[in-house]
Amino acid sequence: MNNFHPFVLPFTIGTVVLFIILFALFVKWLLQMDKTQKTTALKNIISFKTLKAVWEAVRECLFHRNIFRTNPVLGYMHLSFAFGWFLLIVIGKIETTFYSGTFWDEFWLAIFFRFFEDTSVTFSGSELFTQLMDACLLFVLSGIVLAVIKRFYSKIYGMKKTTKHTIVDKIALTSLWCIFPLRLLAESATAGIKHNGGFLTQSLGNLLVGLPLEHITLPLWWMYSIALCLFFLFMPFTRYMHIFTEMLLVFLRKWGVTENNQKTGYTNIELNACSRCGICIDVCPLNTEAGINNVQSVYFIKNTRYGTLTKEIADNCLMCGRCVQACPVGIESTLIRQIMRKKECFNNKDYYQYIPDKEEKQISEEKEVIYFAGCMSHITVSIPEAMKHIFAAANVKYWYMDENETICCGRPLMQQGLDKQAETLRQKNTEKILSSSIRTLVTSCPICYKSFTEEYHLPIEVLHHTQYIDRLIRQGRIKVNRSDIKVTYHDPCELGRGCKIYEEPRHVLHAVAELMNVKMEKENSLCCGYNLANTQLELEDQMKIRNAAINNLTAPKPDTVITSCPMCKRALQHGINVNIKDIAEIVDENIAK
Repeated sequence: MNNFHPFVLPFTIGTVVLFIILFALFVKWLLQMDKTQKTTALKNIISFKTLKAVWEAVRECLFHRNIFRTNPVLGYMHLSFAFGWFLLIVIGKIETTFYSGTFWDEFWLAIFFRFFEDTSVTFSGSELFTQLMDACLLFVLSGIVLAVIKRFYSKIYGMKKTTKHTIVDKIALTSLWCIFPLRLLAESATAGIKHNGGFLTQSLGNLLVGLPLEHITLPLWWMYSIALCLFFLFMPFTRYMHIFTEMLLVFLRKWGVTENNQKTGYTNIELNACSRCGICIDVCPLNTEAGINNVQSVYFIKNTRYGTLTKEIADNCLMCGRCVQACPVGIESTLIRQIMRKKECFNNKDYYQYIPDKEEKQISEEKEVIYFAGCMSHITVSIPEAMKHIFAAANVKYWYMDENETICCGRPLMQQGLDKQAETLRQKNTEKILSSSIRTLVTSCPICYKSFTEEYHLPIEVLHHTQYIDRLIRQGRIKVNRSDIKVTYHDPCELGRGCKIYEEPRHVLHAVAELMNVKMEKENSLCCGYNLANTQLELEDQMKIRNAAINNLTAPKPDTVITSCPMCKRALQHGINVNIKDIAEIVDENIAK
């Protein structure tokens, strides 16, 4: 039995080159991970985390569960490509194993089996395999139809905007779209001659009988092989690299690997795991409210990957995290953007001479809490004033750390790529905090909270004031009255999506008011538009984003809108007639006397 023909060479060459490139890139990226990332991965390889990674890879890389949750039609399209092609390979291999009697037949045989099949050789279940292969092919073809429609009429899928392709992407996409229609035609033409097709290919083959099949069948197999070759050769340099890289990313995540503050091989793995599905475009407030649609995560990732990143794309981002929340792959695009914003730093030693090197007075160990209001709270003075009253009502002895000598937590500088300056501030704040011997730090600013919990690595408890107030109420250290006013709650980006603090603020509000739900809340909360992460956005566009958040919060007709971020409060109160209060303020007003 001869299972070779020259038309298999393009497919074979493409496959070999693809796996050589994949191996080289994966080894390079893994070696480029930092020591902590490598140690973490190696420590967890032999563990149940690997089994969890396998299951996660199946769910996300084959079934695309997260895309299904966001957009079922889009999910089906991805499923049909990934799982359908997987079934064609697996079932085809099982079929040829039964046919040839050995698992170690030519690796291209399963791909071109209908051409090489000797119809005089039969085996148990051969008809079932034929029908299954046609069903899988039809499954994939249905996905191609959806993909073509999406490319030209994306709005019928509920997508306002799709991604722009590079030339290389377009070549790979065209090759991918051609692969399975060419397989259908090649197998159908062969079925017209050999009568070895299934319900799909034999039916089409019977329709083609009037054509000179002896002359067109071989060219169709050549075209199918060439289409596979082109797709495999271009894949590592296109969006379709995600097909393999996403699986590697799933395993590394399950093993505990995360981004740090420098670009590493793990960053490159995340960049190459992006499929450019475009879901992040429609959830970005810069696009939906300001009409800016060329700086979203998908474009930032594409330009970073290809080395064409510009300052406009890097800096024009609210860092609100809506794209990360929506991303079906879970790519930490805001962290990567922060890494890519790094700039050459000035002389920190001279720049921060206005801050004392050491705390001059010794803080009493009798203090229970360090209170760090944060920069924005100092220009929203009613918030720290409310916290003072709450501390007094609970009989809490506290040290107001930044009352007189305000020092930024450093996170806004990090968001602008000024790492060295941010580190200087963290060192000075850490010295002051640790010199106090106080074991709990409370802050009113979500930005400060995220910085203290993620970047300071303090050996003490850190709480946002919503968490701390919730604790005081639950412990009975403050008594509050429940008023009859109706309120809605705005989840700040950094506190909600950034730190997953959703329930404590709601516990507090249920204790003092009637909390009303809004359409976009918790992980889907809208950004207020006024943050320190974006240095490119015009005031007019900020106001458009803010107004969308206001419309969402005021739709239920509340008496008061509550937030728990001083910056959000300042943003919202300038564009709304309804009262805007911080959660600390409404608690202060309702403390039982």
